[in-house]
Amino acid sequence: MPPDDLAIPILPSRSLSVTLAFFRRLGFDGEIHGFGDYAMLHRGTLELHFFTHRELRPAGSQAGCYLRVADVDSLARAFALAQLPRSGIPRQDATEDKPWGMREFAIVDPDGNLLRVGQRLGAGSGG
Repeated sequence: MPPDDLAIPILPSRSLSVTLAFFRRLGFDGEIHGFGDYAMLHRGTLELHFFTHRELRPAGSQAGCYLRVADVDSLARAFALAQLPRSGIPRQDATEDKPWGMREFAIVDPDGNLLRVGQRLGAGSGG
């Protein structure tokens, strides 16, 4: 059951159908709503929303969000099944312990949105 208070990122997408297909590879479900200009995706308790922005330039995108999870290593392994490259757009970065006390990895989607995914060091399964 999701918490009562919840923040959900709303990220830009040049094509919601391409975005939906990409995130389905990562295990998300969802659909395009309204007049075809908004999508809501979820994977367990994670939820992402997207709006249409056809003029978006992925290499220049500064959009992103942080997804704090209970088990970052398991999620990184699950996302790795999509076999994204380690560089470029899209990509999945390696999981690392960061000096700010988080274990995290990143996904960059086809629109250049940066999704950092992490958990506090010492919480859950860790490294």
